Amino acid sequence: MQAIAYRSRAQSFGEYVLTSAIGVLRRRILSVHADHRRIAKGALIVSLFVFLGKGTGAFKEMAIAHQYGIGPTVDAYQLALTLVTLLPYTLTNELCILLVPLFVRMRDKKDELADFVSELETACLLLGVVLTGVLLLVWPGVARIVAGNLSEQTREMCLHLLAGLTVVGVLSFTNCISAARLQASGKHINTLLESVPALVLLGFILAMPSRNSLLPLMLGTSIGVAAQALLLHLSARNADNVRLRLRLSFRSPHWRDVIRSTSVLVFGGVFVTLIPPLDQYFLAHSGDGAIATYGYAYRVLALLLGMGALAISRAILPILAEILAAKDFVRARDTAFKWSIIMLAVGAAGAAISWVLAPWIIALLFQRGAFTSEDTVAVTQLFRLGLLQLPFAFAAFVILQLLVSEARYRVLAFISIAIFVVKLGGNALLTPRYGAQGVVLATALMAFVNLLCYFWCLRTPVPEQGEPPRETATP
Repeated sequence: MQAIAYRSRAQSFGEYVLTSAIGVLRRRILSVHADHRRIAKGALIVSLFVFLGKGTGAFKEMAIAHQYGIGPTVDAYQLALTLVTLLPYTLTNELCILLVPLFVRMRDKKDELADFVSELETACLLLGVVLTGVLLLVWPGVARIVAGNLSEQTREMCLHLLAGLTVVGVLSFTNCISAARLQASGKHINTLLESVPALVLLGFILAMPSRNSLLPLMLGTSIGVAAQALLLHLSARNADNVRLRLRLSFRSPHWRDVIRSTSVLVFGGVFVTLIPPLDQYFLAHSGDGAIATYGYAYRVLALLLGMGALAISRAILPILAEILAAKDFVRARDTAFKWSIIMLAVGAAGAAISWVLAPWIIALLFQRGAFTSEDTVAVTQLFRLGLLQLPFAFAAFVILQLLVSEARYRVLAFISIAIFVVKLGGNALLTPRYGAQGVVLATALMAFVNLLCYFWCLRTPVPEQGEPPRETATP
């Protein structure tokens, strides 16, 4: 009887401890600031959308690997896609993060927002046409510089793909503007819609099986991006209730600030956007197959980067913009710092788990058809080295949103130049010795230096309440 009574008391004590622990945890969760709960909720939603979108992209990569393997066709496709998006993405990467805080401040000014976005979309569409046209005209010279070590067949296929992918460059700006409108409205459907091009391309590859044809790659990518642009436009119109009209003018009072801020961001962004073609250049000099091997590894790595860095950055940017619009600079920095530390830990844990699972992941995704077990080993090695950048990228994306919301564009430009120099030096020193692995190691070094620069920016004095952020610091 005493033993039964003892077990009963022990069981009751255990239940009491568990109930108390759950109660303490519940109170702590409820006491968390509403901003942190909104950020966490937004990050979870975006992570789910990224997982679905990148998962679709993974199936697309599986189809490409099965159809084409590692060879000149994939080299040509990835090189053409990089080149056709290079100049547009130089602008859109900076423009998107610049527009979100601006659109947040214009939420209650629908007519003003409609006029500005109508003018902006018209100007950007024309700019996209001009940039892609210039690329086609200068391709012979670009081929000698970027693809000099590739075969003549690969360069010829790349030219055909460039012509077929021009719509991608033209519509990049429209997608950027619509995505910024959705983010400013607190909607994250734009992240899910990023899967549309991959889904359409997957359909074309399955419907037109031909190992030597470029047509599925051209049609699938171009039609997919066009469908994404249409869906983004309709979603943005429903989110902010703003209807646009094409208007070639510059009457909006916001043009001056946007052009000035964008010019500073683009000055630094040019160096960051040059990193992918810089990698392509060093990979091309490593011989045929290096670009494709790197591309497969990076596609899987992009899934992890997207689920973490992309998710937290898109979730936190509108909230930081709201906090700074209320002139609460101290709370904005405190929020950004706490989430950067959280994401640093999340990135480290994700990298460790992915390192262990890497061979199984790569084999499951790609090892079939023309993609052999030897290809799996090569891609796994690059993927594992790419995981070194994960924790630094996760944390840096958080602080980047703060610096953008504080309009510290000059500091960001200097940091961009600094990390480009680090990346260039790393590629030059490591690639001749380690080949494609040297390119990946240089990226990890760049991500580490980038995070150090961002943390250094957080040490600069916080602006007084009601004062604009100061731009006195340079790295």
